[in-house]
Amino acid sequence: MRRSTVVMLVLFLVMAGAYYYVNNREQPADIEVTLEPQEEVSYLFKAEDGLPTNIRVEAASGEVVELARNADNAWEIKQPFEAAADQGSSEAAASQLTTIRIIDEVTGIDPKELGLDSPEYTLVVKFNNDVERIVEIGVVTPTESGYYVRTNDQIVIVSRAAIDPLIGLLTAPPYAETLTPSPIPPTATQTPLPSTPEAVTPTEATATP
Repeated sequence: MRRSTVVMLVLFLVMAGAYYYVNNREQPADIEVTLEPQEEVSYLFKAEDGLPTNIRVEAASGEVVELARNADNAWEIKQPFEAAADQGSSEAAASQLTTIRIIDEVTGIDPKELGLDSPEYTLVVKFNNDVERIVEIGVVTPTESGYYVRTNDQIVIVSRAAIDPLIGLLTAPPYAETLTPSPIPPTATQTPLPSTPEAVTPTEATATP
């Protein structure tokens, strides 16, 4: 048999085998991919409420701190007494409100067991859309990672890390830093105080014999 014929025969067999393999190999089963629905993130204060214009934190023991925007949109402290506010710290408190995430909803539990019959703290927030939200803050959860809170007759668990800085305003209101005044020297019209006479030690010439 001629060599060229052998080569052609071999090529034919290889091609026939390849054709058979391609047409008769096991087809992979269709893989069905099931996408798990992402959990919807819910926040205590809604975006449609607007921007906070007044933040008030009350403690059951009587302490109160209140921040409010003035006509120039700058933050001021209204309580415990009126004073200028540190704008950075006040704005941070307002931004903190938007991060309070609802972890879970609570149903079928007596509010008294959650500290909501007489809340330790109450948070009142007013927004520029004429919306006011009142949030009652109960006890911490067993894992100490959240608080039980009630708003709009709904009890939910929210992040403790988001609530604690707001409660902290009660003990550390964001007052604006003020410089300690230096002593003011007397003016030319002011009469200086007389100097205190120094005690005179009697000399030998003036001493009583």
